Amino acid sequence: MITRTEPALEELFVDEIKDIYWAEKKLVKAIPKMQKAASSEELRTAFATHLEQTKEHVSRLEQVFELLGVKAQAKKCDAMEGLTMEGESIIEDTEDGTSTRDVGLILAGQKVEHYEIATYGALRQIAMVLGKEDVAEILSTTLEEEKEADSLLSSIAENSINYEASTEE
Repeated sequence: MITRTEPALEELFVDEIKDIYWAEKKLVKAIPKMQKAASSEELRTAFATHLEQTKEHVSRLEQVFELLGVKAQAKKCDAMEGLTMEGESIIEDTEDGTSTRDVGLILAGQKVEHYEIATYGALRQIAMVLGKEDVAEILSTTLEEEKEADSLLSSIAENSINYEASTEE
């Protein structure tokens, strides 16, 4: 389903959809580790909620593949691989049960969210340029959820966890 007027852009678009598809599937495995490592109930709940949303993001991307007439296929996302490794290293390098670890988990989570916000925002715009409004609408829904997750993490950090961590030895 490559258009004749913009085949290179369409090819790039599909390639990037495959990339974010891999990233979302990776997060379905990584978020439970972050949730388990968090000590704050509020943070654990935020991770649990976002895990369910992330599973929905995978589903939506499968819808996008279908609308594009392309087989749903993941292509390794080096950026998400690195970001999830950073999250794992924060867990290894901080003490269990501390607000300091929670601060690190929020930081790692927000790095992921910012990557996803940038990706979904750009993909939505490309979909519009390619005249794929139905795909753009699906990407917009996910983009808004990623922004909300980022905002929630900021709120959790700013309202308590950062201050609690500042008093830990």
